[in-house]
This record gives sequence, C-alpha cells and structure tokens, in this order.
Amino acid sequence: MTKEPRPDPNLQALQRRLADFAAARDWQRFHTPKNLASALSVEAAELVEIFQWLTPQESAAVMHGPETSARVEDEVADVLAYLLQFCETLGIDPLKALSAKIERNELRFPARRDAPPTADDHHSM
Repeated sequence: MTKEPRPDPNLQALQRRLADFAAARDWQRFHTPKNLASALSVEAAELVEIFQWLTPQESAAVMHGPETSARVEDEVADVLAYLLQFCETLGIDPLKALSAKIERNELRFPARRDAPPTADDHHSM
C-alpha cells in the first residue's frame, strides 16, 4: 500500500498530525506538561549521545554518513515532536516564543562589530 505524498508541512499541520496520532492511540492522557518535558529531555539526551565522544571534526561531518545522518535526523524529529506537543498542551506558539526570545537576546547581547568574537561571546539563548 503506497501513501500519497503529503504537502509540505507547516507547524500547525504537524501539531495537528501529532495530536491526531496521539488521539488515535488514546495517548492524550499521558501527554501532560511534565511527561512531555521529560520525554523531550530524554530525546535531547539521545541526540547528545550521538555526538558524545566525537571530536569537533567528526561531529562536523556527522551528516556525511548515511547511518549517522539518519540517526541524527530521527532524534531531531523526536525532539521537535515532543517540543511541538509540549507547546500545544500549554498553548504556546513556538515561533512567537522564539521570536520574542531572539529579540530579548538582541537587547541583552548587542552586536560588537568593532571586535572579533571571543570565547566569552558564546551565550545560551
């Protein structure tokens, strides 16, 4: 059985598909903010695990191998899926939240165009 290709997804469509997938399996009762945050953390750790013992050069080339690139893409998808479900559950618009955070960081960390970046310039968003 072949499926027809889906149109390019947008964020709301993906959130709807995730919600429908959970509903069809009666999983909504497990999708509490606490459980989704925990699952998100686990999936992020699985992404980190891929890179754990790699050198900087090896980590930069991770997408060149079909096996590792597939693993990275799967873990990125898992992280995003749980993040989108978390946002849906709490009524957070992830794009608006990200935009607001970038604006706050632009004010908090103004660009220094007259000096080259230093090790101290790497801050958490």
